[in-house]
Amino acid sequence: MAAPVKRNIRKYFLEQALLQAKVDEYLAYHFHSAGYSKVELQKTPIGTRVIIYASNSGAIIGRRGRTINHITKVLEEWFGIPNPQVTVVRVTEPELDARVMAFRLANALQRGFHFRRAAYTTLRRIMGAGAVGAQVKVSGKLRGERARFEKYIDGKVYKSGHQVVRLTQRAVAHVLQKLGVEGVEVIIAKVDEQNKPDDAVTIKNPEEVKEVVERIRQEMQEEMAVQPQEQQVEQPQQQVGQEGQ
Repeated sequence: MAAPVKRNIRKYFLEQALLQAKVDEYLAYHFHSAGYSKVELQKTPIGTRVIIYASNSGAIIGRRGRTINHITKVLEEWFGIPNPQVTVVRVTEPELDARVMAFRLANALQRGFHFRRAAYTTLRRIMGAGAVGAQVKVSGKLRGERARFEKYIDGKVYKSGHQVVRLTQRAVAHVLQKLGVEGVEVIIAKVDEQNKPDDAVTIKNPEEVKEVVERIRQEMQEEMAVQPQEQQVEQPQQQVGQEGQ
């Protein structure tokens, strides 16, 4: 009986991460106008489940499923994914998805909208959807031959600490113009009941802290009752010391 072949676990996970990055790049390049957000690859006993998240799911499915059939064929032949089962999920809140908004801004610039107007429109939509803060950055040859960048910020955007990983999303998109390539960066900060910032302060009602206040009062009264007894014990000792001198 042949011995089982040992597989390098580190190499396996690196290959899976590289494969997902390649699929993500392919889908982002071809379906950025459909509001593409991200992709997930899940291993199943009968094959690989591919979940595509996009704001316009109909554009990825295509007429009579032609586009999604083409995607399935590409994933199997080009990327070597065995028996891919493609599922398209619609993004419920595209205004709070950094990648969707970055692609929308890039498409607006490609259609000829002024960069400052398009950036402010994107910023207002993000803040109107309930974000805590947002940052939009446009860079490139915006108005002349010299490259520069402009940054627009609204609300509170976290830039340091572990809360950056928990509370913020960042996405980058590029658009080819006549003068050159322009870059777009979108950062969105979201806060909910489960994920709160490190500097969050909550003011509770007096009824919620009634038991705690009563316990603290009792402890203070006990301390105040003990202090006079300690003073009475210390005074005779001082008098005895003076008589001895």
